[in-house]
Amino acid sequence: MVFSYYNRLSKKQKQIYLASDVVHAIRLPTTRGLKGRIKKIESALKKENRIETETACRDLIQYLMSMLDVPPVRIKVFAARPHDDWGELHGLYTSSEGRKQALIHVWMRTAKKRQVVAFRSFLRTVLHELCHHLDYEYLQLEDSLHTEGFYKRESSLFHQLVPAKRKTDKK
Repeated sequence: MVFSYYNRLSKKQKQIYLASDVVHAIRLPTTRGLKGRIKKIESALKKENRIETETACRDLIQYLMSMLDVPPVRIKVFAARPHDDWGELHGLYTSSEGRKQALIHVWMRTAKKRQVVAFRSFLRTVLHELCHHLDYEYLQLEDSLHTEGFYKRESSLFHQLVPAKRKTDKK
């Protein structure tokens, strides 16, 4: 499936789009060591502690990059999301082009009410931006486009990090 913007892409970009679209998952070699890291992010968000949240995210990302043998990416967690007429910015990825390392920016509070973002939404934003890094460094794509495959890769990572609760599990 292609999204509507596909028709506006150049021939080269269409090739990249199609190469991205067929990759539906990033399989982690193990989930060992992840549960505690995920809990630290959740705990830091509940405490509304930006520095602790950034530290926990950095630890998770460094662990994942090491596990996948991918060059590192820095992460910065900011307080309230920037916003304008176009809406709110949840996250931003900047490639390493012209700098030492790629950089992920994420925001932990909503723009207008300044409320801490729900854990699952926050983690999905981190993983979304991380998928851009993985597109360049792991999949060796020349660009990172929002394709159906891209969103499936994001979901595959999320479900490996946060397994679905069984019906018998308490909330």
